[in-house]
Amino acid sequence: MHGPVAEAIRRINDAWVNGRAEDLEALVHPDVVLALPGFGGREVGRMSFVAGHREFAASATIHGFREHDQAIDVVGDTAVVTYRYELDYERSGERYRSLGRDLWVFRKQDTGWLAVWRTILDVEEHPIER
Repeated sequence: MHGPVAEAIRRINDAWVNGRAEDLEALVHPDVVLALPGFGGREVGRMSFVAGHREFAASATIHGFREHDQAIDVVGDTAVVTYRYELDYERSGERYRSLGRDLWVFRKQDTGWLAVWRTILDVEEHPIER
């Protein structure tokens, strides 16, 4: 039952982790909303969403990404996906470990499940000592 939604989030994570931001275009709704961590602002629209991931890929090297404790709830044509993540990345010569909880909302379309809303909760980011 939740297989198609799990596959959608797997494809999203595979795209951004591997620097293929353009692959996200087919996976998010044209009016997708990204609520910034701490609800400190919001970005609206597919192009803004993809551009943010493209900028991250251009400025950072990902050394590792792991998700765990995934939960998927589906009600009709709406799905909510949450999972904890660990991200090890390097930017501007500094290496960081980021922890948090991703929260996504999906809507079923004729073409499959598309992300319509996302935020990151409980973000902790720490420099990694060399």
